[in-house]
Amino acid sequence: AEYQNIFTQIQVQGPAEMGIYADADTGRERTKGTSFSTLFGTFGNAQLGPVHLGSFGLLAVVSFAAWFFIIGMNFWAQVDYGPALFARELFWQSLDPPGPEYGLGFAPLDEGGWWMIASFFFLIGCWSWWIRTYRRAKALGMGYHVTMAFTSLLWLIMVLGLIRPVLMGSWSEAVPYGIFSHLDWTNLFSITYGNLFYNPFHALSIAFLYGSALLFAMHGATILAVSRFGGEREIEQ
Repeated sequence: AEYQNIFTQIQVQGPAEMGIYADADTGRERTKGTSFSTLFGTFGNAQLGPVHLGSFGLLAVVSFAAWFFIIGMNFWAQVDYGPALFARELFWQSLDPPGPEYGLGFAPLDEGGWWMIASFFFLIGCWSWWIRTYRRAKALGMGYHVTMAFTSLLWLIMVLGLIRPVLMGSWSEAVPYGIFSHLDWTNLFSITYGNLFYNPFHALSIAFLYGSALLFAMHGATILAVSRFGGEREIEQ
């Protein structure tokens, strides 16, 4: 059914909804198959597919997968490929950038080289997904609000992972990949350059972060509440 949502009491299955064909690339890049999940239908739309990644979306998925695989295998190697130790030490494991002695040069793989390769794939994935959001919005005649919001996140990633280390002349200034290690990096940054809790710009950024999350949640709840009337299908009207 086209109007299945969390408020639906029964599941009615009809022909698959294939979505809008915005341009010539839509039919070529979108998958043709669909399926239905009773489990998904209990709290949302039961239909799975079609999926539209496009060339840049596919590039982003491959790049993110490579980034995740490199980090995961390094974590796996750090515990000598032991599953129990991996689970126990996961929060403390880290893939660190090269040391300051390498500057902006390429370090050996075990001394930061893997971090550089992983970061390369991560940046490729981020910008590829940004291009995908822009192209989809343009093809569908939508505003670029999501693209611009994603740009602010990319700016943070670029500043911490690329621009700032380059300006300071060392990859060692970048953020490591790890749960506790990146928190330690943040704490060290705060101690070195002044307590972030006293920084008004940091306070504003946190306010906008949680404020935008609240607004997105309110918007999603509103659309979900009126989906029984087809409120989420505005783009087709």
